[in-house]
Amino acid sequence: MQQLVCEIAKKAIEKKVMIATAESCTGGWIAQEITAVAGSSEWFDRGFVTYSNQSKQEMLGVSEQTLEMFGAVSENVVIEMAEGVLLHSSAQLSVVTSGIAGPGGGSEEKPVGTVWFAWAVHEKPTRTAVFQFNGDRESVRKQAVRVALEGILHNLTI
Repeated sequence: MQQLVCEIAKKAIEKKVMIATAESCTGGWIAQEITAVAGSSEWFDRGFVTYSNQSKQEMLGVSEQTLEMFGAVSENVVIEMAEGVLLHSSAQLSVVTSGIAGPGGGSEEKPVGTVWFAWAVHEKPTRTAVFQFNGDRESVRKQAVRVALEGILHNLTI
């Protein structure tokens, strides 16, 4: 993933874009991959690990009503998270994950491996995606990190 992060770094520096993350199921892994590359402080502002619903509310401004109505693993919540990151950081681009990495916690509606993503760019519509990953907990989380990073790169190139 280092190659991918290096491509992100190049584009972020070219475009003078700061990036921030908010992670639930990935637990800071996206931020770890980013900060593993030397010089990332030039384009990476901060990462929020908002695992609990309370932290999503306190740190990112996600509404209690949205969490109650849709659940933490939902498009509505990741949109509020991604936009909250931009409000609570110096970033112009954010990426967010919220999902069910397993082995427990899944349901018929939201099975293990379900991960919602959102990418918010200052003054543009927030983009979302949902994926259904296979594999164990580590595999689901690793796949989610890759999708999140690929989405950052995509948003830097459009």
